[in-house]
Amino acid sequence: MPPAPHFSRRGLLAAGTAAAALPLLAPSAPSAAAATSARAAGRVRRAPYAFRNAEIVGGGFVPGIVFNQREPGLVYARTDIGGAYRLDTASRRWIPLTDWIGWDEYGHTGIISIATDEVDPDRVYLAAGTYTLPDWDPAMAAILRSTDRGRTWKTTPLPFRLGGNMPGRGIGERLAVDPHRNGILYLGVRGGHGLWRSTDHGKTFAKVTGFPNAGNFVPDPTDTGGYNGDNLGVLQVVFDKRTGGAGRATRILYVTVADKDNILYRSTDAGASWERVPGQPTGYIPHHAVFDHVGGYLYLATSDTAGPYDGSKGDVWKLDTATDTWTRISPVLSTSADDTYGYSGLTIDRQNPDTLMVSTQVNWSPDCILFRSTDGGASWTRAWDLGKSSGRTLRYDIDISAAPWLTWNASPPLPEMAPKLGWMMESVQIDPFDSDHFMYGTGATIYGADNLTAWDRGGTVHLSVRAQGLEECSIGCVISPPVGPAHLFSGVGDVGGFRHTDLTKATKMYDHPTFGATPALDYAELAPHTIVRVGNPTSGWSQHFALSTDSGATWTPSRSEPAGVTGPGADDQAVAISADGRRIVWSPAGAPVSWSDDHGATWTASKGLPAGAAVRSDRVNPAKFYAYHSGAFYLSTDGGKSFTATAATGLPTAGNVRFKPVPGHEGDIWLAGGTTKPATPTPYGLWRSTDSGTSFTRFEAVDQGDVVGFGKAAPGATYPAVYTSSKIRGVRGIFRSDDAGRTWTRINDDRHQYAWTGNTMTGDPRVYGRVYFGTNGRGVIYGDPV
Repeated sequence: MPPAPHFSRRGLLAAGTAAAALPLLAPSAPSAAAATSARAAGRVRRAPYAFRNAEIVGGGFVPGIVFNQREPGLVYARTDIGGAYRLDTASRRWIPLTDWIGWDEYGHTGIISIATDEVDPDRVYLAAGTYTLPDWDPAMAAILRSTDRGRTWKTTPLPFRLGGNMPGRGIGERLAVDPHRNGILYLGVRGGHGLWRSTDHGKTFAKVTGFPNAGNFVPDPTDTGGYNGDNLGVLQVVFDKRTGGAGRATRILYVTVADKDNILYRSTDAGASWERVPGQPTGYIPHHAVFDHVGGYLYLATSDTAGPYDGSKGDVWKLDTATDTWTRISPVLSTSADDTYGYSGLTIDRQNPDTLMVSTQVNWSPDCILFRSTDGGASWTRAWDLGKSSGRTLRYDIDISAAPWLTWNASPPLPEMAPKLGWMMESVQIDPFDSDHFMYGTGATIYGADNLTAWDRGGTVHLSVRAQGLEECSIGCVISPPVGPAHLFSGVGDVGGFRHTDLTKATKMYDHPTFGATPALDYAELAPHTIVRVGNPTSGWSQHFALSTDSGATWTPSRSEPAGVTGPGADDQAVAISADGRRIVWSPAGAPVSWSDDHGATWTASKGLPAGAAVRSDRVNPAKFYAYHSGAFYLSTDGGKSFTATAATGLPTAGNVRFKPVPGHEGDIWLAGGTTKPATPTPYGLWRSTDSGTSFTRFEAVDQGDVVGFGKAAPGATYPAVYTSSKIRGVRGIFRSDDAGRTWTRINDDRHQYAWTGNTMTGDPRVYGRVYFGTNGRGVIYGDPV
């Protein structure tokens, strides 16, 4: 079953690396369990592969960056759908830690919190679970725990869901390790489940029955059972390290809660009892709390909403814990008309604890703001100020050469600028060992600098992209034409898509028009310089369709669209171009399936097809197009003008269904799909037709089939290599067949599963053995035989 669609991280903003660089992507021997399952699978072979990312660099929301407080250089990052990472300080690249998560637990790639152990820096914990909605994420949440910095993991199941891609996911961290007695962990849980605690290094958790408040803030109380209808719950645990000692539990700790009238609680007896902190501010949600272990101050950044997309009011507060005296230290007070934002990202300079930084939660126009104080919040300066004639004076510059797409092809009028300083800046962190080094996450990347204190001397802080190795895109489609400078084209959620002429470097996204998401691409098999793409327009564009006749170097938007178009179409089967490049069939949202023979200047509705049908072209015969809808297969022999249902039976009627015609073989089509949902029983497997879809034969070895693609034939073979993400003879994985499906070789292993991989896949027609596939949060992966 496919995961829920990923929500745009751009939101309102529009109002493959070297093997040595990614050590955890190197091939590895299968585990004992995997070896056992392979033996049980009989004819499922294995082949060693090296997997890497086709580099985009970033691409998604980074809601959390966590520095270890004991060991310099040890830092982790979490993403909302793409797992967790550890920074390799030598290469300055992020190492993915959760690629081992498999198909059935795909929701565990949504990380709501990270905790790194101050007593034993080898220990790290993840609170994992993407959605609280069972239809979107059927698996319950879990604590993933490692004793070797994320190289290997064990899983502690939890009896609830956590919501790594839900409202409020930038709040926290919700998971924390006691800085003195590190067997103790606390977890703040949403949904009314309260505060939970482990006393055995995360092996088991139990509810803290004495904690008095499970929270009550719901982003949209009318959205009962929906995405915005969940109580944010208990938010963050903060320890006063001055209490307790080596091996003795910290005595004083603070817990923030999503209750605008009761935001902060305190325990003075290591969590045995709790009290509401007196005199506390009310009216807003605490997003981040930090404790000054030198001065004894607790700082809170608050906002009126859950975030990360919204927030229009808030304050920053300072609590003197010795006297319980509260001081409002907001850079702009919530009572001011100038405050049109909440506060979120909050950090303290551990080397100089009077130095603080805080970010606006969002400030879409003209830009988010970073504030900095060197006097404990008594006064603040801004990263930018409005100047004359709508200009801005900046305390920073930004180098985006590592991810040049961060401008979104935009040249906005002042005071907006491209690239932006950021948005959804929920995590701002000063390195606890280096006052000059800081990083912050945005809705698209990580920025950082190594000369932060230049801010205080009137100098320029040199920001640059710090997301190398972190790939967090949801991929809609991949194609690999047989000619041209680019072996790979990708369609990407949120950030449009890319022409990958170099798999090891990021580049600018498609332009003219620029899309916020590109669900479908196709090229003409016999005229492969001609490529079509469809997507959601942004940056002032209105067209959903574009065409290139020079291998993607330049693009031309369509001069018209079918009447009623509301979107590009649902998936990578939304558009098809004939083998000779002269006819296009498009299945957009809001309009009938339509054809054009003038590159999109005019469109005519196709006859005989239901709206929303998936469409593909025969790769040999320009007159043939194919379509699929709800278990019925359709054929057109007149270039998509009309379609007729074939006599094919026994195909899946529901679930994730993908079909693809074979290059060089007219009428040869493979179809994968189905679902295990008990409410919608349907065949689930992999089928092949050699008579243009008139009939299909199922591959008996394939238990569950989800996507299929084709690449260069093996040496001495004439039929293309076939690739699939499937379950074959009881083994779930990525497979290759060099003999048209008679035998299969699993080419991934249990360390490289990438969660859900059922959306898009293709082989490379120029490189035998190379496969490209999309993930739902780990970008484009490509693999080569070792």
